[in-house]
Amino acid sequence: MTIKLRLRTYGDPCLRKPARPVLAVGPAERMLIREMIPAMYAFDGTGLAANQVGIEAKIFVADIGEGPFAVINPEIIQASVKQTVLEEGCLSFPGIHIKVKRPEAIRVKYLSERNETIEAELTGIPAKVFQHEIDHLNGRAIIDHASRAEKLKFKDQLAALESSHRKRAPRG
Repeated sequence: MTIKLRLRTYGDPCLRKPARPVLAVGPAERMLIREMIPAMYAFDGTGLAANQVGIEAKIFVADIGEGPFAVINPEIIQASVKQTVLEEGCLSFPGIHIKVKRPEAIRVKYLSERNETIEAELTGIPAKVFQHEIDHLNGRAIIDHASRAEKLKFKDQLAALESSHRKRAPRG
């Protein structure tokens, strides 16, 4: 069985809905992960959260240069006071890059796809990717980090994304 995944963009309500925790990683979750990894590459992403493809589960996949991996039920259990500002793009906001201020270092806890609890200290790009994807799973997006000037700068692009979503949305 193959799941047909469609990338959701700004304006789709599933991007604003917090994902549900995964109670146990079983065959359905592993199948979803196996579908999300090639989708992430096909969409040309570094990470992909389940709600970006319309699935309300606290799962994301990523590849930060050492091969793909899956993260289930991630939580940040500690964050550094020192922050860094990096420009971030997002598959759900094509063509939009926002300067995002985030903790420079984080300690995370999550499940692997083998149901193993993992705790890790992350800095640099891995910390940024985890924070970005955890934001997605909590219903937040890069636009929520944008300054007023950035929101104005991307006003037309955001309106076009919302409009294209309304055209695709099923009418009830």
